[in-house]
Amino acid sequence: MTSATSASAKINTDAQAEPQKDVGSKNLDEVVDRYAPLVKRIAHHLLLRMPASVQIDDLIQSGMIGLLEAAKKYDVSKGASFETYAGIRIRGSMLDEVRKGDWAPRSVHRKSRKVAEAIKAIESRTGKDAKDPEIAKELNIDLNAYFAILQDASGSRLFSFDDVMEGDDSAIELAAGDLPGPCDGLQRDTFKAHLANAISGLPDREKLVLALYYDEELNLKEIGEVIGVSESRVSQIHSQAAMRLKARLSDWN
Repeated sequence: MTSATSASAKINTDAQAEPQKDVGSKNLDEVVDRYAPLVKRIAHHLLLRMPASVQIDDLIQSGMIGLLEAAKKYDVSKGASFETYAGIRIRGSMLDEVRKGDWAPRSVHRKSRKVAEAIKAIESRTGKDAKDPEIAKELNIDLNAYFAILQDASGSRLFSFDDVMEGDDSAIELAAGDLPGPCDGLQRDTFKAHLANAISGLPDREKLVLALYYDEELNLKEIGEVIGVSESRVSQIHSQAAMRLKARLSDWN
């Protein structure tokens, strides 16, 4: 099985391994025809944890815009394959579209920040992974209320791995900002190292969920069958991993 740490370094957005030349010189219709399956695959992957209000057609449409932008801006001298570069732009365009909807209630963002703060406080005190009962106690709520927060967060983009953890370059694009210029590479490498270290330190079950979701591209139901829990519990574990990483990376700049 792919190692959990590689969840921080890779989302399988490459449709083909074939190296590309200067895509910017290609006919855009040809680019769309060739990479439309990549756009659809990314859209369906993201849709798995989006709320019902997000439509697949909207994701695909925004993804196509990202694909066209990628074709116009791709620079073969940077070293990345076009598929990798396009995957970052496609996913980023989809996430931008979702953000415009502003469908995550402020209360969900607020509660999730409090969970991340509680995790950080517990782990700073104990030097160990914060466990569910400890986090609930730190928040002065019961365990069911804590699980409800995780469930609400799973349907929100507030700290999804699409924003900060999804793949190496796409994560850095969104976490560190889409920063052009010569210092960008260093900042990306630094963030990648911090991210890989943080993921490697996650509890085993959380690492497994991330590896199955991002490396193996299983959906939540399939992951639940693998690890023997319900789909909703997988969603909670995913959210908790995100919040734990948010807590551990909160000092990264």
